Amino acid sequence: MMGTDLDFILRLSLNMVAVFVLVRFVYFRVHTNRAYAAAFILFGLGVFLVTSQLSSVDISMGFAFGLFAIFSMLRYRTESITIKEMTYLFLVIAMSLLSGVGVTDHATLVVLFVLICALAYFTETNLLLPSLEERDIHYEKIENIVPERREALMADLRERLGEEVRTVEIESVDFLRDTARLKVQIRPVR
Repeated sequence: MMGTDLDFILRLSLNMVAVFVLVRFVYFRVHTNRAYAAAFILFGLGVFLVTSQLSSVDISMGFAFGLFAIFSMLRYRTESITIKEMTYLFLVIAMSLLSGVGVTDHATLVVLFVLICALAYFTETNLLLPSLEERDIHYEKIENIVPERREALMADLRERLGEEVRTVEIESVDFLRDTARLKVQIRPVR
């Protein structure tokens, strides 16, 4: 009995340290949303505790993962959650499932967690992809939204925003008010 208690505590510790590193030093470094960060940590703890208790019951890893996928969708489907936050939630769930139900040894868990955290950190840097910000803009020069005037639209946005405009997507057009809603990706000036 002592061995299984020690294994449980070690797996719980590995899971919580890995989730904390992922959330605090990768996610929170770039996206300073405290509510999501706290929710990710608590979600990781909850997933680990439930799956580790369910591991004594004869269920598969797929069943456990499906169970928590349903729980996460039920909770977050009404709230507007970005793809980035959903990805971090998925990573927290996966890490907690690996440590809660998985049959991998502790050294392999550490290697997997380091790999997950390192890759998440790497994807948040400018080394892989350039840093872009997305903005929703209400635009009144509706004559510039036609394909033939694309360059005029880009030049006008660059001049008005004072930043490098990478892409422009027309979200909607209001012909009554002669305005358009644009989604603009810019490279932030640092």
